[in-house]
Amino acid sequence: MDKVAEKTVETQTDKKGESEEIYLSVTIPVYNEEENLPILYERLKKVLDSIGKSYEIIFVDDGSADRSWEIIKELAEKDPHVVGIKFRRNYGQTAAMSAGFEHARGKIVVAMDADLQNDPEDIPVLLEKLEEGYDIVSGWRKYRKDPFLTRTLPSRIANWLISKVTGVHLHDYGCSLKAYRADVAKQLDFYGEMHRFLPALAKPLGAKVTEVPVKHHPRKFGKSKYGISRTFKVILDLILVKFLLDYRTKPFRVFGGTGIILMLLGFLILGYLVLIKIFYGVDIGNRPLLLFGILFVLSGIMMLSTGIIAELITRTYYESQGKRPYIVKEIVRKET
Repeated sequence: MDKVAEKTVETQTDKKGESEEIYLSVTIPVYNEEENLPILYERLKKVLDSIGKSYEIIFVDDGSADRSWEIIKELAEKDPHVVGIKFRRNYGQTAAMSAGFEHARGKIVVAMDADLQNDPEDIPVLLEKLEEGYDIVSGWRKYRKDPFLTRTLPSRIANWLISKVTGVHLHDYGCSLKAYRADVAKQLDFYGEMHRFLPALAKPLGAKVTEVPVKHHPRKFGKSKYGISRTFKVILDLILVKFLLDYRTKPFRVFGGTGIILMLLGFLILGYLVLIKIFYGVDIGNRPLLLFGILFVLSGIMMLSTGIIAELITRTYYESQGKRPYIVKEIVRKET
């Protein structure tokens, strides 16, 4: 994964803190947020201190071009609760969030944005809901403070589509403010720009997912990193997520099924042409339908071959790494 290929980690902890079990890790991707960071830190510290449990704040600088990293280092030098992770270049929010999950030491991991649009005061609400037995609690920006046509409307359409395709129904997949149990967060493998799909990607793990309304504030400093073009990326990622959820361990079903359908169509077309040639003497040599029939048959054979290769790759992946296509949550055995 390229996110771990080039990065340096700088942390500031005392010896006591290293051995102490941490309850909560707050991980925050940062990209050109120099004006927001000091304010966010003060608000976060006030809320986290009021919880009364051990915590850490992980800032992941995703190749910022402003003074964001200098500010993070200053915070880490004065506060042992702060951890700074710096990428050598910009890898994207998904990579930054994944790095935060990887280095989090808390039993619970909370992810949020650095732009002050998420409110730290909602963190206790997420934790309270998590204690009801859920594995992931997602924030729902019920009253968004973004432009309707360029941000809110496309987001609502995307959320409806993602919920329908994945079967994990949330009002707001795009809200970064989420709380995860660490044992779930650290098992999530996500790449590209899939951070918004984390609740859906946790579905194969058997994770219980819910959401709670959270506050949302308009951006005061800096510029938004997202635009209307993100909608097309979401659609492409959604196709991949659907495949990963339903066919990751059985790829032959999707490739093989498609191949069989194409071959059947091809044979039906060719059979029809053979019949009209034999019984009616119709010349079929120059008919486009003949080319379509041959194309469907060849495409079907290619899809079947791809499915077999994908199935072999899947089996090789699990067997070579000693992985299993299942996860055991608990084992109960009476001692004899």
